[in-house]
Amino acid sequence: MVKKAIGMVCFICGVLLLGFVGYLGIIMAGDYVIDDKALVLNSATKLVDENGNIITRVYAENREPVSIDDVPDHVKNAFVAVEDSRFYKHHGLDTHAIFRAVYKDILSGGKVEGASTITQQLAKNVFLTNEKSWLRKTKEAIISLNLERRYSKDKILEMYLNQIYFGHGAYGIEAASRLYFNKKVSDLTLDEGALLAGILKAPGVYSPLEHPDRSKKRRNLVLDLMEEQHFIRPEEAVRAQGKTVALTIHKEERNPAYLTYVDMVLTEAKEKYHLSREELRRGGYKIVVPLNVKAQNAAYKTFQKRYYFKGTGKEPPEGAFVLMDSKTGGIIAATGGRNYLTEGLNRVYVPRQPGSAFKPLAVYGPALEKKKYWPYSLLKDEPLNYDGYVPENTNHKYRGKISMYEAIQHSTNAPSVWLLNKIGIHYSKEYLNKLGMPVTDRGLGIALGGLTKGVSPLQMVKAYRAFSQKGKIVEPYVISKIYDHDGQLIGQAEPIEKKVFSKQTAWNMTRMLEAAVEKGTGKYGKIHTALAGKTGTTNIDGQEDGNRDAWFVGYTPDIVGAVWIGYDRTTKESYLNSGSRYPTELFKAIINQIPSENHLTFHKPKGIKDLEPPIKMIDVKNVEGHVGFGPLGMPTVKLTWTPSKDKRLKYKIYAVQNGASEFIATVRGKGEYTTSSRFLFSLPEFYVVPYNPLTKERGKPSNIAAVDIFR
Repeated sequence: MVKKAIGMVCFICGVLLLGFVGYLGIIMAGDYVIDDKALVLNSATKLVDENGNIITRVYAENREPVSIDDVPDHVKNAFVAVEDSRFYKHHGLDTHAIFRAVYKDILSGGKVEGASTITQQLAKNVFLTNEKSWLRKTKEAIISLNLERRYSKDKILEMYLNQIYFGHGAYGIEAASRLYFNKKVSDLTLDEGALLAGILKAPGVYSPLEHPDRSKKRRNLVLDLMEEQHFIRPEEAVRAQGKTVALTIHKEERNPAYLTYVDMVLTEAKEKYHLSREELRRGGYKIVVPLNVKAQNAAYKTFQKRYYFKGTGKEPPEGAFVLMDSKTGGIIAATGGRNYLTEGLNRVYVPRQPGSAFKPLAVYGPALEKKKYWPYSLLKDEPLNYDGYVPENTNHKYRGKISMYEAIQHSTNAPSVWLLNKIGIHYSKEYLNKLGMPVTDRGLGIALGGLTKGVSPLQMVKAYRAFSQKGKIVEPYVISKIYDHDGQLIGQAEPIEKKVFSKQTAWNMTRMLEAAVEKGTGKYGKIHTALAGKTGTTNIDGQEDGNRDAWFVGYTPDIVGAVWIGYDRTTKESYLNSGSRYPTELFKAIINQIPSENHLTFHKPKGIKDLEPPIKMIDVKNVEGHVGFGPLGMPTVKLTWTPSKDKRLKYKIYAVQNGASEFIATVRGKGEYTTSSRFLFSLPEFYVVPYNPLTKERGKPSNIAAVDIFR
């Protein structure tokens, strides 16, 4: 008896030992197979505006993970009832369900019922393939047991609900809730939760979008199971089953208006924050962007209109547009082409020859900084020869001298080149470097934007910001803040201003560029707010009626932007047969559609002098002289003429006697002058010369008038 007892004890110990070794094997095998990184689900990255409104999502799988705490009990119970009724009782494998399934399989002579628990489904979907083999089932069982050992039931259910596919591109219960009902999972009702639970068996078969009747029957089956398993009362089941399938479909479509902007965000995330496109598609980040939805949609819609894109090719020319918040540097809208495709050629970044839009940056701004020149300095307007380079005005007309103000307003070429020659190319390029647009060119053609490589619309916007914001530039950005999937801030824009021009130079340029828009080359199209800007075109060598590039770069008190129009490759068959009128009109049409940009005005910064508007020179042709009476009734000679309406214009008075002219006096803003009595006895003749005190320019002498003593 003793020997038998000892033998039995040894047998039991051996069985226990084998069981313990087997259990350790299961644990070790499970630990080897389970990779915690695989449990980190792919989740969509959200792009939101500064107010938190979702603009779009970037994803490999449309998934937004949700905490189990946000899932209502009736929704959790619906999934448990239909997928794994003993979920809270088993430890990964449901032996009751396994034996029941085997029994039914034997009776039927084939496989008719599955026995996979929610834990097993999670193990299969995350770690295994759909291969049907005993080895795969063994691995599934081992992983399931270890998942149950590592995680709580709530955590396993959370991972499961976030992982499963609900059809129509929706991964996870939150994405499904938003797709079918346009609400958060926390707001799902009993019947809605049961409907989602019913989809899982076969999303294509039980889709409420494509098969509403099947979907309803499946939902009602789930409700029956919930009642049988005492998750709900019979009257709750009856009321929920009586409801129709009421969907509020919210299927996200990729808005083509945002394609350029999204690509710019992904590019900046990679270059600045070292996050690849693939990581953003899977990592569940939240990116706050400075995008203005109304501005972006306006730009996209306006770019679809053929009116603004005139060329000779089989297809209309292309274009680019970028708009920046001038205070922060945040890009609020961008269009990289008329029919931009994801990861396509983004013309916002493509360098082109800027034409006359380059003059304020390369010539006039730097010249004002020298203090030797100011807006009413007179510049030479002649077709001069600079070692073989003879710049010409587009209208082939020359005035000899012209003020800087007028040269900018009417985009006159000869004065710009003359002034660059005076201030020096090296000096100009120092400012271009500061503005973030270094050029390799060494010739005077820089004055007219004739560059070998060119500059991009984004570079032009960055540079023109200096005129808008007291002479300072800032680095543009499209990512304001970026958060990881845990909501931790991992990066943000930190704009740092850099001074290039003085506040006085910036304000003077603003006033002159306003004039260019009001009455100069930028006058085309209507605008409902204050706007300063400059046009630009580059022509084709040897062809007067064709252009390569057409530009408008400008700014309001709040924003600064640029439009470029042209062919990606200009040829004899494909070129612009229009100029800067159309990018100017296009720019204004977009700005007019942004409500916040209506009826703004520029305000002069404190501590600087305002720029007076120009004084228009007139011809004085009707000077008359007659005897009058001065103080104390003394007879004098009184001169009269028709003056300008501008009271700032001055008039220099001259007396002519014996063929010699004598300067007498200067009067301002009026058309009369009374001479001293000494001229009463000699009675010389007189004439008047108008004088512009801003430009220090003398007008044409008037007629010579004799004194009428009989009047």
